[in-house]
Amino acid sequence: MSAHALDRDLAELAASARAALVREIDASGAWAADPVWREAFEAVPRHLFVPYYYVGVMGGHERRWGESPDPRSRERWLRGAYADAPLATRLRDGELLSSSSQPSLMAMMLTELRVRPGDRVLEIGAGTGYNAALLAHRLGDDDLVTTVDLEPEITEAARRHLAAAGHHPVVVTGDGARGVPERAPFDRIIVTCTLPSVPLAWLAQCRPGARILTPLATGLIALTVRDAGHAEGRFLPTPAYFVPLRGAERHETGPVELAGVPRAARESELYRFLLELSRAGLEPQEAYALWEREGRPSRERYGVTVAGEREWAWLDSPEGPYVWPLR
Repeated sequence: MSAHALDRDLAELAASARAALVREIDASGAWAADPVWREAFEAVPRHLFVPYYYVGVMGGHERRWGESPDPRSRERWLRGAYADAPLATRLRDGELLSSSSQPSLMAMMLTELRVRPGDRVLEIGAGTGYNAALLAHRLGDDDLVTTVDLEPEITEAARRHLAAAGHHPVVVTGDGARGVPERAPFDRIIVTCTLPSVPLAWLAQCRPGARILTPLATGLIALTVRDAGHAEGRFLPTPAYFVPLRGAERHETGPVELAGVPRAARESELYRFLLELSRAGLEPQEAYALWEREGRPSRERYGVTVAGEREWAWLDSPEGPYVWPLR
């Protein structure tokens, strides 16, 4: 078979795999509140953003590569690129540096961002560039989208991928915790890495009424910005696990001693969420007692308030009685 025929076959496979992914996301209900996102996922080819990625195998990782000389390997790479699954895209000494998030989770987050025509959007964590391309496509103006990442090799690759897909948003190399002040003000900030708290720099770069959607603990918090020093919001119901932000705001946390906490709680995703959210205020046994007393609360009952230098998480109400400092 000629190289041209192979390229044609892969292009046909990419189109059918992308259509299947869109149907799968559609069935999940991820963009039910804003189905216009369907068209962006139909139009932006994910495989251009993951020319290679890694899958876990016994004893390590296997690299799947779109330029493999083996046609079966290329097909396996392409099918994997359109799976509704996160893809590890950069490893260093076995540590995951960057990934392409699960497409249905991306669709849900983009829907929850609630973008409007003309919104200026900042993405913290450029990754492969795929999310920025979806935003640029939806907004119809590349200049409305800014994406930032700490690692030059990540931002350089994101620029290449975006250009290959026909998009040219602004890609900045820098510490995402500091935002991108030269591109402010923003109407929306979407974050694709996790932090221990919400940097004040983000609020200062937002217009009043802006929306910030960011991973925190093992959830997603949607904050409404009142002004440069104040924001508040509640968690979405969805669990979310992201790579930690690399840079000034990164803080290592040690293991938690769970002696005395029943096994059923230790294995409960909702208890672990409370445990992570209240690390600065509750011992694990205290968190367990509260969790049971309050009827094992779901994520939507929790929220975060930022007020100047103070930032705290809360259950049901920012005024208490259950509040915990985040910084």
